[in-house]
Amino acid sequence: MNILKYEHACFTVEKDKKLLVIDPGEFATDFIAPENVVAVVVTHEHSDHLDTEQLASIIDKNPEAVIFGPDAVTSKLETLASHTVTTGDVIAVGPFSLEFHGGHHAIIHESIPAIPNLGVFINELIYYPGDAFTLTHKPVDTLALPVAAPWLKIGEVIDFLTLINPRVAFPTHDKILSNTGKELVDRILEGTAKTRGIMYQRIETLEV
Repeated sequence: MNILKYEHACFTVEKDKKLLVIDPGEFATDFIAPENVVAVVVTHEHSDHLDTEQLASIIDKNPEAVIFGPDAVTSKLETLASHTVTTGDVIAVGPFSLEFHGGHHAIIHESIPAIPNLGVFINELIYYPGDAFTLTHKPVDTLALPVAAPWLKIGEVIDFLTLINPRVAFPTHDKILSNTGKELVDRILEGTAKTRGIMYQRIETLEV
């Protein structure tokens, strides 16, 4: 499988010339809807993960594709083909197996209402938790690691990385950082990863 990383939280996974799109939100300004998409996963309803115009463009080019997400996502997509998923669901679509984990977005502040969030485990190799630090309780080969957000601090990122203990980790959810901020986060996480034998790298593409 080949991973292609876009800005912020968006990436695609390619297998057998078919594509899975993850979180094509408003911050992913470099993302252009591709062809050969069989499915889209939207982890939660925040606009940096859910852009209805991007989704409409994907479905326009790929009318057989299905969008998967929690009810708070699919309820916003009345005119698009979508399927509501919940914690523990396992979906087979094209060459992909999607297993959904978690259920709740990480707390930003007690004054801000909590919303649903579902992480996704792709082909039992690639894990992306969305906006939460939910553990899979299964071995993870490749981790899409959120590194900057109003709901996290770097110590929590380090703890999550070491608990998951993947073979490879790449940073995501980081458009809110300046280039200097990205360099700082990378230095910190590279140091942690090295002590655990984890390959941490900022990517444009990655084969797994």
